[in-house]
Amino acid sequence: MQLSVTFRHVEPSDTLKTYARGKLEKIQRLLDAPLTAAVVLSVEKFRHVADVTLNADGFTVHSNEVTGDLYSAIDLSTDKIERQIKRRREKIRNRKGRPHAYRIDVVQLAPPSGELGSEAASETEPRILETNRLVAAPMDVDEAARRLAESEEAFFVFTNARTDTINVIYRRGDGHFGLFEPYSS
Repeated sequence: MQLSVTFRHVEPSDTLKTYARGKLEKIQRLLDAPLTAAVVLSVEKFRHVADVTLNADGFTVHSNEVTGDLYSAIDLSTDKIERQIKRRREKIRNRKGRPHAYRIDVVQLAPPSGELGSEAASETEPRILETNRLVAAPMDVDEAARRLAESEEAFFVFTNARTDTINVIYRRGDGHFGLFEPYSS
């Protein structure tokens, strides 16, 4: 942990530095990444101000507290930062369990080389003729089958709400549906 403590209009004190470091080390335990902290302690008449800025794990947290004592200002400021970090971690934890809608590109390849003329006949590689974008909304397999049955399309791309993976349901030649489900081996 990198810590810088600045004193404004007050004599520098090693006990205040040690106290601030101890409070910020408690916050360091909540984070996985190393943190950089800047603490500015100032006194203006009867106002004792603790201004703490913390950079860690790609985000910045700031707190400014005014009290009648520098120790209590440090306490309140670090408590506020601790609440902000816990709230951020809770948001991240809740967001991971939610199914997402993915954007998919559907690509249509060029037909075999003999059907387009001499220009396409000279190429041996397939090429992209058209790109369509669609949103793979989260739903269950039964809902996707119902949507495909209502449409005239050959396939339907969706996000499986149960597994949170991209699935493709398609119309088979015998009138039934098939389903592509990705898996990792």
